[in-house]
Amino acid sequence: MKSKEIRSTYLEFFKSKSHVLVPSAPMVIKDDPSLMFTNAGMNQFKEYFLGNTTPKFSRATDTQKCLRVSGKHNDLEEVGMDTYHHTMFEMLGNWSFGNPEGKQINGVGGYFKKEAIHWAWELLTEVFKIDKSILYVSVFEGSEDDKLEMDSEALDLWKAIVPEDRIIYGNKKDNFWEMGDQGPCGPSSEIHVDIRSDAEKARVPGRDLVNADHPQVVEIWNLVFIEFNRKADASLEKLPARHVDTGMGFERLCMVLQNKKSNYDTDVFTPLIQQIEKVTNSQYGKNDKTDIAIRVIADHVRAVTFSIADGQLPSNTGAGYVIRRILRRAIRYGFTFLDTKEPFIYKLIETLSSQMGEAFPELMSQKTLCENVIREEEQSFLRTLDLGLVLLDNIIEVTPGKTVSGKKAFELYDTFGFPIDLTALILRERGYYLDEKEFNAELQKQKVRSRAASVVISGDWQILGKEEGVPFIGYDAMEADVKITRIRKVESKKEGELYQLVFNKTPFYPEGGGQVGDKGSLIAPDEKIIKILDTRKENNLIIHFTKKLPSDTSAILKTQVNKTKRLQTQANHSATHLLHQALRIFLGDHVEQKGSMVSSDHLRFDFSHFSKLSSEELKQVEDFVNDKIREQLPLIEQRNMAFQEALDQGAIALFGEKYGDSVRAIKFGDSMELCGGTHVQNTGDIWFFKIISEGAVAAGIRRIEAITGDAVKEHFTEQTETLNKIKAELKNASEPVKAISSLQNENVNLKKQVESLMRDKAKNLKAELQEELTEVNGISFLAKKVDIDAGGIKDLAFQLGEKTNNLFLLLASEQDGKAVLSCYISKELVVEKGLNAGKVVKDLGKYIQGGGGGQPFFATAGGKNPSGIQDALDKAKSFIE
Repeated sequence: MKSKEIRSTYLEFFKSKSHVLVPSAPMVIKDDPSLMFTNAGMNQFKEYFLGNTTPKFSRATDTQKCLRVSGKHNDLEEVGMDTYHHTMFEMLGNWSFGNPEGKQINGVGGYFKKEAIHWAWELLTEVFKIDKSILYVSVFEGSEDDKLEMDSEALDLWKAIVPEDRIIYGNKKDNFWEMGDQGPCGPSSEIHVDIRSDAEKARVPGRDLVNADHPQVVEIWNLVFIEFNRKADASLEKLPARHVDTGMGFERLCMVLQNKKSNYDTDVFTPLIQQIEKVTNSQYGKNDKTDIAIRVIADHVRAVTFSIADGQLPSNTGAGYVIRRILRRAIRYGFTFLDTKEPFIYKLIETLSSQMGEAFPELMSQKTLCENVIREEEQSFLRTLDLGLVLLDNIIEVTPGKTVSGKKAFELYDTFGFPIDLTALILRERGYYLDEKEFNAELQKQKVRSRAASVVISGDWQILGKEEGVPFIGYDAMEADVKITRIRKVESKKEGELYQLVFNKTPFYPEGGGQVGDKGSLIAPDEKIIKILDTRKENNLIIHFTKKLPSDTSAILKTQVNKTKRLQTQANHSATHLLHQALRIFLGDHVEQKGSMVSSDHLRFDFSHFSKLSSEELKQVEDFVNDKIREQLPLIEQRNMAFQEALDQGAIALFGEKYGDSVRAIKFGDSMELCGGTHVQNTGDIWFFKIISEGAVAAGIRRIEAITGDAVKEHFTEQTETLNKIKAELKNASEPVKAISSLQNENVNLKKQVESLMRDKAKNLKAELQEELTEVNGISFLAKKVDIDAGGIKDLAFQLGEKTNNLFLLLASEQDGKAVLSCYISKELVVEKGLNAGKVVKDLGKYIQGGGGGQPFFATAGGKNPSGIQDALDKAKSFIE
């Protein structure tokens, strides 16, 4: 079976068992602070398991794109080394929400262990026709620590299906699944497959290799029975409802059904591997190092492309840093093991989108963006590698003995992003060794610092009242009388001790969709005011952050949103919608929102476009938005609108967002978007719109920053004050622009005079330098620091070269706190002696912490360390001795 057929067969099987087919959620998670990425199929259903929301259906099935590169589930370093680990993978899943005896939804009820086990066996052995003799199953053996007995219910169900010698008793590590340190959890039954040869099976029974990291005896499906909640003190409590959460690795299933020994030999990966072979001129299956590199690249291009298509661009922080790290790992493997020194990974995206675009249409719609972003990232990191090689040469040069400092190698890794494994490889090739112990010590210090800064310790929720979700009433009100339904204490290194409060309803908007969370006040009956510092959403709960608790947590409390900040934020949010419309009108329909940030101070809007906006285009956009403000367009809001109906009416669905069946549409005039944020009631409330900056964020992504309302007034006031200061400096010139132009012309003339004087100085210096030339091995040599600029040095060098045979000249100067080295070598020395000025300045550039190049007979290098000039001059003679 081809992979497309395998995927559709799985989904159709569970649809036939009354499961609702749901789309894959984006890999980038936006409302769960415990996760950066979707790392399991259950993530999008977490609020159901937690009981925060009533499920819309009792049963569901899907294929979920997952990424495991951070936190508890991190497979990054194993990827490529074996044949079955991946960063990005598809998780096929079927789900039941609530007890089998629970209430039905649309005539369908939930199920538990019996159905989950029987349907799994039916699908694998009767539909996919996997040989029963190569399958093993496991059950939870119990845990003394948690006072849990063996899962006898699952054991009895399996005994009725498979021989007892096919059943393995698994410990807590292997057969008790947990969402995290806290939260829903439960015993699991795994199904493992043994695809070794008959001879191998005869030597060692498959059951002895289960969970032993054997590449051909692997877990294929995990059936999790969620029935407990792990509390902060590590104790377990029974959940009020039981759930089924299953996950089957799509790539491993394809390996079994296509009779392969490696995931990478299936048609999930072979098209990519063939394209990698083509663009890197390499061969898969001939050399272990080459094979590992190709597997790494094939896996990583999927992870990075899917992430970008879901809205996460590479960056220096958070989830963006993880994506950049994955991409750079792929580039590094191509650079080192496939000898590929030019961007090539972006060339694989066409193959990937053609192969998987039907199942994941975002790959097709975002293909050009993915290609542009990845190509630019490749170019940037290849430049980093070039710089790192120069810096590593510097480190080697000053290393006594053959052991290179791990601390210096860490600086190269941490500051410049130069991969440590590449550092170690280069050192070995040159006969040096890396002090790995010292490097690891520095790395551990960094990890400790990072963890200490980000660690958050959460207590259990203290439930004070029942709530189902938290009704948000902030579209219509900024004040409300509320009751606390939950309290949780949290501690973080960054923010100290905080309390998280959930109310039975709230006017506070939680951070989301680019809009910051509301701040405000909580007022107790005794009139004591507690500040609400922030509002966020977590698994469908709206959480309010405070430093204190009211003395009576059961009382009715008054909440007040900070009205000033909310109104300013609303104005900026509505302005982003008008800005989006303007960009699409003046630049084209290719413009899509790629991110936004809306606060009370300003707005930031990222969008897809291929070039810098001209001054005229920016003026057109700004004028359009201000025209719409002057028109005083009323807000037309449609809540609880069917998603497809909104799209049919022309609403724009935003990049990287997950929408439910029911959405909210916002309309100002002809601008209509799906949006959950708060907005002005009339565009006139925005007052004025002013663009502050426009620039590139990544290849094909531009960013506009702008302000509205009071911030514009402050901006105009500052600009007026700046203009008055300029006029004062110009002696209150009536036409300051003309006065500045006159000063600039005067400056140009003065520069020309200075250049003329420097040339005269160089002529005078020429005779002096000729006197200082010395002969070394038949070569006229001079290395000297001079007080003229780079242009003057070049003129001087060529004048000396015309008068002197066999000249090797190195001149250095210091200009504006920076160092410049210039090397001239007579052409006869270049030809006869093989000397090269470009190589000379590249080597000597390390002393001034820089680099450069040029032609064999003349080259220059610049650097930021003038104090290294003398060392460079002292070293120059070694090239001819």
